[in-house]
Amino acid sequence: MPLRQLPLIAALVLLFVAPAHAAKQVDLDYVVKFVPERDVAEIELLLEDGSAVRQIDFNLGNEGSYSDFETDAEGSWEESGGRGVWRPVSGKARLSYQVKVSHQRKSGRFDARMTEDWALLRGDDLVPAGRLDQKDGVRLTSRMTVVLPEGWTSVETGWPRIGKNRFRIDNRERLFDRPTGWIVAGKLGTRRVKLGETDVTVAAPVGEGLRRMDIVTMMTFVWPELQSVFPRDPKKLLVVGAGDPMWRGGLSGPNSLFMHADRPLVSENGTSSLVHELVHVFSRITDADRSDWISEGLAEYYAIELVRRAGGMSEDRYQHVREHLTKWSRKVDTLRTEHSTGPVTAKAVLLLQDLDREIRTRSKSRHSLDDVARGLMRLNKVTTEDFIDISESLLGSGSKVLDTRLLR
Repeated sequence: MPLRQLPLIAALVLLFVAPAHAAKQVDLDYVVKFVPERDVAEIELLLEDGSAVRQIDFNLGNEGSYSDFETDAEGSWEESGGRGVWRPVSGKARLSYQVKVSHQRKSGRFDARMTEDWALLRGDDLVPAGRLDQKDGVRLTSRMTVVLPEGWTSVETGWPRIGKNRFRIDNRERLFDRPTGWIVAGKLGTRRVKLGETDVTVAAPVGEGLRRMDIVTMMTFVWPELQSVFPRDPKKLLVVGAGDPMWRGGLSGPNSLFMHADRPLVSENGTSSLVHELVHVFSRITDADRSDWISEGLAEYYAIELVRRAGGMSEDRYQHVREHLTKWSRKVDTLRTEHSTGPVTAKAVLLLQDLDREIRTRSKSRHSLDDVARGLMRLNKVTTEDFIDISESLLGSGSKVLDTRLLR
């Protein structure tokens, strides 16, 4: 190629590449103010330049959790059928509203709660999911600032801190960045540790009985095994917890998870709720088409397997765990369901253990169920058909383990 053509080609490349890097950065600030005496959070969305956004269509649900919407005089807000549409004004734009914080399940337990001393909830509930319609060439830069009541000492989220009670919200998988995941605020006790490339924070309201150092120790113990299966390095991970009347289990969220203070790190049946939820956080596997057995089964499989690989479970104990799973799941005749129950998940774990042995044997230990899990991580939604396809591609032919009525 003649050298004199190179500047022309370079110029053409820059002509087509430059627009991708010239996106206009527009600030979107969330301001969250907790008001414990009314059990609400007051929310403000502050948009640096409203002309960059045509509208945001929010899913408000049907529970009446959101109220008192207000926007600028020239902007507009319309509510209908459980949805709300904000069309911002040009220039600096503002939308404000209130959201009820405490949420009680039918069991009487809470999965979100605020007292006079603390609040524990998911950010997903503070800012509802929305469909963002923005102009081409625009990128929103989202941040959250939390305003604490007098006497409250701190706030923790699963997002990187960029100032006092201020966090950067950046989810590359979403167009509309909002503060998803667990949030705890108030009079807190906190432990911090660096595991791999991740800043881990374990926080709970003072007096709620969460064993923070026990959790840090368990996570340190299984972290190398967890990352070997699910190779992710989140910047930050938050573990929160509290005692009764909070929900007595574990619940995962983006970059975060909740554990009830009374849950043991390893239960009498040999599984670990903490590791189970960690697997959900790291794998991010979600399912469709009556295939909840996949995400729940894998989380429970690795809740046993990662502790075993880390040296925390003998072979005798492992066999006792299998016996318990077999008894618990003996009446299960199908895994295909929208919501996997305990016995269904137990049956799924047994199937996954058998599949791992089949893959290792037939591949002469070149592959394992770990390879299946890493393949599933790349999919937005996982179905039973996807699971079978990935497994059999590793095997090179049909699987005897997966040729079962349980998956039909």
